[in-house]
Amino acid sequence: MSTMNISLPDEMKRFVDQQVREGAYAGSSEYVRELIRKDRELAKFRALLDKGATSPIEGKFDAAWFDGLRTQLRTRAKSRKRA
Repeated sequence: MSTMNISLPDEMKRFVDQQVREGAYAGSSEYVRELIRKDRELAKFRALLDKGATSPIEGKFDAAWFDGLRTQLRTRAKSRKRA
């Protein structure tokens, strides 16, 4: 594993220390690693959104299509409540 040293303003350092003290993370390195993981996931999500925004529209998305989607979601929600 590599080591990286970073400089933080005092206010940010206090915040990181507080997160560690409150037990959310084992140490400041774990906190930073978690932030990087979340940022990578966000970058992947943004890439998917960009891809979707630039892709051609396929199919017919009218009121009936959205009604069917709502019905599917309600059915799934009911089956999860029973489980």
